[in-house]
Amino acid sequence: MKVRALVLGAAALSCALLAPKSARAQALPPPDRSAGWEATSTVAMAIGMGSQVLMPRLYWSDTEVTIGWKARWHASVLAPTMFLLTTAMFNELVVKPEITSYRPGCGTSNPGAPGCTTFGMPSTHTFVAFSALGHGTGLFLVDTFKWNDGRIHGGSIAGHLGLPLLAAGLTIAGRVAGTPSQEHGDQALVGGAFGLVFGVLAGGAYALFQRPECPYGAGVICW
Repeated sequence: MKVRALVLGAAALSCALLAPKSARAQALPPPDRSAGWEATSTVAMAIGMGSQVLMPRLYWSDTEVTIGWKARWHASVLAPTMFLLTTAMFNELVVKPEITSYRPGCGTSNPGAPGCTTFGMPSTHTFVAFSALGHGTGLFLVDTFKWNDGRIHGGSIAGHLGLPLLAAGLTIAGRVAGTPSQEHGDQALVGGAFGLVFGVLAGGAYALFQRPECPYGAGVICW
């Protein structure tokens, strides 16, 4: 009996000593992601949204005084762009922690590790980049068909569509490139899809209520 008790005690002690080692062996190491792709996606995201803040409204003027294209910068564009950025912050701070969708290389065994302090679904980077594209698209369509009677200016295509489209493409590429990537493909796509919808609604509504010309005065900046 004494021998049996000693054997059982030794077995229990061995299990107790080995269990932590097994748990540690199963823990995922911190993901070694590409800093270059992270920087690319962040810079592209900023360029996309910045293009919507700095891009002027182009409109066709056929008054008795002047006829031709005119450009006006509107301070009021900060309203829809700040709305989109606030929505992105809400996604980052509230929505993503609630969904708890782990980024590549992260899991339940290494929460809080370097590179695993945030979640991935929906991607905030792609939300911002594609919301800028949506904002430009909505504004371009309203300006073209409501305020410019179907006239299209190449500058509007470049500034409201071309540049944010390029920035959105670089942003999503930067999020899914590399091994491990910054985010899973579905996390990036869902963020981009929601951003595009929010952007079109914000940009379209803003363009409907704010005419491209200044409501008063003849300056190029409308306050």
